[in-house]
Amino acid sequence: MSTLVVVQAGPNTLVQDLGRPGLAHLGMGSAGAMDRAALALANRLVGNPSDAAGLEILFGNASFATDEDVWIAIAGAWGSVTAGGRAVQPHTTTMLAAGETLLFGQAANGIRYYLAVRGGIETPVVLGSRSRDTLAGIGPDPLVDGQSIPIGPEPEAPIPPVDLVPVDAPTTGEVTLELRPGPRRDWFAEDAWHVLMAADWRVSPRSDRSGIRVEGPALQRRNTGELPSEGMLPGAIQVSPDGAPTILAVDHPVTGGYPVIAVVTDESLDALAQLRPGQPLRFRLATGR
Repeated sequence: MSTLVVVQAGPNTLVQDLGRPGLAHLGMGSAGAMDRAALALANRLVGNPSDAAGLEILFGNASFATDEDVWIAIAGAWGSVTAGGRAVQPHTTTMLAAGETLLFGQAANGIRYYLAVRGGIETPVVLGSRSRDTLAGIGPDPLVDGQSIPIGPEPEAPIPPVDLVPVDAPTTGEVTLELRPGPRRDWFAEDAWHVLMAADWRVSPRSDRSGIRVEGPALQRRNTGELPSEGMLPGAIQVSPDGAPTILAVDHPVTGGYPVIAVVTDESLDALAQLRPGQPLRFRLATGR
């Protein structure tokens, strides 16, 4: 079995697949890659199943090597990535030769790179997934310098004959997220919905895989009573007593007691993974189904 050696782990590099959905009744969120589309794309480029485990690399400043030649692909964030000193383009299949160092520079667009290795990352399965859940503390620990990670066996599917997938880099400008009214919209003052939709928001540095806190005007509540804890899901926009909204992300708690004014659509969830601190953000009412 081939191995991937962590030369430099970076600030927070995690093993992630597409998560463990369907376990909320056990108090367990889905976890998994924050940018599902990026991980699935990188996997497809090396002939892996879309849900194979790869690495989610926060910001970059990480490096890896292998003991055998392996095919790799990178998606998600964009930045300077080299293998053995030569540039590695995003959304392309690249051979990483044995002994070469794969070096991720700091991300210039987005904040989470996804690295897929042909064969997938072969860490132990916990509750049906190899993903790290940072809130529950299950799954593989964050990677550390010098660690060796097993690579799975050669998949049956061949590497697809594509040179490049035309996917744009994550924007560093304003991002618009689509949402639908939440179950507790009536707990807020009449103008709170207008403020949510019309205001200029910014991503707070106090954001992580459990939630994206946004900075802007306070959303005033009409009902100031206590709300019994109720089920939560990724994309729910909870509003704390100070009026600040937080968008729950993949490692969210499965219950919560703050009222949910709106819910980000599933189609917009992947964009949360690449939001940078201070990045401008707006909300738009989703149309259609």
